[in-house]
Amino acid sequence: MTQSLQDLTDALLTAARKAGADTADAIALRGTALNVDVRAGTLEQAERSEATDFGLRVLVGRRQASVSASDTRPETLATLAERAVAMAREAPEDPYAGLADPAQLARDTDATALELADPADEPDPANLQARAEAAEAAAQAIKGVSQVQSASASYSARDVHIAASNGFAAGYRRTGTSLSCVAIAGEGLGMERDYDGDSRTFAADLRSAEEIGTTAGTRAIERLDPRKPPTGTYPVLFDERIAASLVGHLLAAVSGAAIARGSSFLRDALGEQVLPQALSLIEDPHRPRATATRPFDAEGLPTRRRAIVENGVLTGWTLDLANARKLGLESTANAVRGTSAPPSPSNWNIALTQGTKSRAELVSDMGTGLLVTSLIGSTINPNTGDYSRGASGLWVENGEITHAVNEVTIAGNLRDMLLRIIPGNDARPHLSRVVPSLLLEGMTLAGT
Repeated sequence: MTQSLQDLTDALLTAARKAGADTADAIALRGTALNVDVRAGTLEQAERSEATDFGLRVLVGRRQASVSASDTRPETLATLAERAVAMAREAPEDPYAGLADPAQLARDTDATALELADPADEPDPANLQARAEAAEAAAQAIKGVSQVQSASASYSARDVHIAASNGFAAGYRRTGTSLSCVAIAGEGLGMERDYDGDSRTFAADLRSAEEIGTTAGTRAIERLDPRKPPTGTYPVLFDERIAASLVGHLLAAVSGAAIARGSSFLRDALGEQVLPQALSLIEDPHRPRATATRPFDAEGLPTRRRAIVENGVLTGWTLDLANARKLGLESTANAVRGTSAPPSPSNWNIALTQGTKSRAELVSDMGTGLLVTSLIGSTINPNTGDYSRGASGLWVENGEITHAVNEVTIAGNLRDMLLRIIPGNDARPHLSRVVPSLLLEGMTLAGT
């Protein structure tokens, strides 16, 4: 009989106490993953994996160590706990390490209302193959598509359980289904590729295979015959597909870990305007069916909705317990952890205030400039916010898309860029980062 994850974490904590740990916490994961790839109308690859993994963190005073494994035999747990305690005794003292106070812990840990797991049965591999084949066929049907590089369908289910010696113990189940397609247009040195895909918690919410394949093929065609744009200062419209990367830089800059290190271009910006006044950035860990939804964080604290930026003003940092202690603040219940490292801060579901105009209307408004659909590499200075990235996309002349562009570098400073963003209204509401297309005036382009 398979050992429950609750029993596994209980056994880990017992082993830690016997080995001499003062306090400890444990995380256990059990998951199943299916992946099917098709090419040229036939099955290319099918994979299935099942695994149980766990991690144990022990503290001896203010010294801590983490270990992980996948062997759940009792003798392995005992040996692992002994090694962890021995490592902790040799580790440097960390005055900020430690578990949550019992009064801080989440009381309501029921995740049912959050709809983290699809109640439907695990899909048959033949069903996944049929979806991938349909997406491939739809892409191949687009005139000008020379081949489909890949079409893939996948399913995953994972159970998570966290327990700690402070009395916390809870878990939840999460599922995901995805479908993607990569199409290639043109021939020889003139080939271009693009993609489309969708990933959902509930399979019934997934966009159709035909729509995904058609979009991938259409996007590939749009990239044909690219040219280098002129060098100069132009408006740049970040397509909704990649606009969340800009918000991602803001989120990284307000991470408590970066603030505690002093390595953030927003380290002195608390209470200051960092976005246009009409915009707010809201974190909501309780949005049903979203991939970053959870009732509690990795340290057992209850998650909650909060405004990271409200009416353009930065209101606070993203904190786990250790970084909150370093800064003399309270945790925002944003701790995440894997099996092999202690908790660190991260964000849950994020939504940026949307605008009133569609992407097409923003294109019309921008006059002459660049619509970015793909970003390549990055040179971001986290201390200063200096921003430089390779990009490709579509050139806009007099408010109309004229041709594809590539081999262009876009540059600016994130502190200035974030204050100038003009949002569209095309964000996809099911994503964990709900960010629409973003227009920025006065970006530097280096092309021809």
